[in-house]
Amino acid sequence: MRQLYCGDCLEVLAKKIEAESIDLIYLDPPFFSNRHYEVIWGDEAEVRSFDDRWEGGVEVYAEWMAERLRECHRVLKPTGSLYLHCDWHASHHLRIRLDEIFGKNNFINEIIWHYRKWSAGTGLYQRNHDNIFFYRKSDTKGRAFNPIYMPRSASTLKRFGDQKIISGYDDEGKRVPAQMAKEKSVGVALDDVWDIGRVPPIKQLYPTEKPLTLLKRIVSVSSDKNQIVLDPFCGCGTTVVAAEELKRKWIGIDISPTSVRVIKDRLITLKYHTPEVIGLPTTIAAVRALAPFEFQNWVIRERFNGAVGPKGGDKGIDGFSFMLHEPIQVKQSDHVGRNVVDNFLAAMRRTKKNRGYIVAFSFGKGAHEEAARLKNKEGTEIILLTVEELLSKGAV
Repeated sequence: MRQLYCGDCLEVLAKKIEAESIDLIYLDPPFFSNRHYEVIWGDEAEVRSFDDRWEGGVEVYAEWMAERLRECHRVLKPTGSLYLHCDWHASHHLRIRLDEIFGKNNFINEIIWHYRKWSAGTGLYQRNHDNIFFYRKSDTKGRAFNPIYMPRSASTLKRFGDQKIISGYDDEGKRVPAQMAKEKSVGVALDDVWDIGRVPPIKQLYPTEKPLTLLKRIVSVSSDKNQIVLDPFCGCGTTVVAAEELKRKWIGIDISPTSVRVIKDRLITLKYHTPEVIGLPTTIAAVRALAPFEFQNWVIRERFNGAVGPKGGDKGIDGFSFMLHEPIQVKQSDHVGRNVVDNFLAAMRRTKKNRGYIVAFSFGKGAHEEAARLKNKEGTEIILLTVEELLSKGAV
């Protein structure tokens, strides 16, 4: 149960996840802020999926989310919990949808994640928090909740020393003086305002990455070992990393193949189990349907295990192969001709490499003839690879 799905979570939840099979869901969807904010990877797959939410305004966004929340409700066990992460732009709209789908009586907490950042704007208080809505599926007994206790303040230590105390309630939930409760309980329970620092931008795998400490807190409190944690908007995979560290099973979903690749690489780097990846393109038709950004990543990263070239780098070079660092040009088109080979040759010479690759769906006669001439006459090897060859042969 370590599965990464590439696709729209609405479709994956509906077709791949059984009803009442999940113990905990954490979702951190793209916030309703501005239309540029969502283009996280420069990934056009995300743009195609999310554009209509901004075009139609906040009500369209809220209904788009409600469709996915209904599926989350369906797949949660009766003893399951859900945490929805959002901010001030649409939190009130999402709270209404959550009440409609989960029921007002199943609202547990609104957690405030407080952090610090550089001041911005005038005439307002600095917005330094996100909202996390915590709901249960039902009031069925057996819901996991493993409380965390706050460090004692100086005044509490002065009053009670090292004795175990509670904040004024006994084991049956009745109000009692704190001195009477101290022998019965295990400390001062964590409240609903969490001060946890953000991930510094220089350390981020993902521009909106959430801190591992935050996700480990949620996973540890609202699930037990070997239970199943689901993240429908997996991003760079912080939720699944938290689940791995805490010995939970997990399912991650993201619409972006690039995101799925980042999560897989992150887990491998951390020496965790290699996940089962489901939904990446395996046919010509699926590869043709990729956005240009995703097509380039699929060729260079998935098939060459290489690195995508920096923006603004040599024109005509999209990336470089692993180890030998040979240049690669990617063309998401058919019948690529001689002019592409000639232009790539000029770019290759700037890198001082005598071998490189052009990838396309097909090549014209002129491209093959020019590649053969360069190899025979000049000793420069430009290898023409079709997508069909990459699919049949696997990694280069």
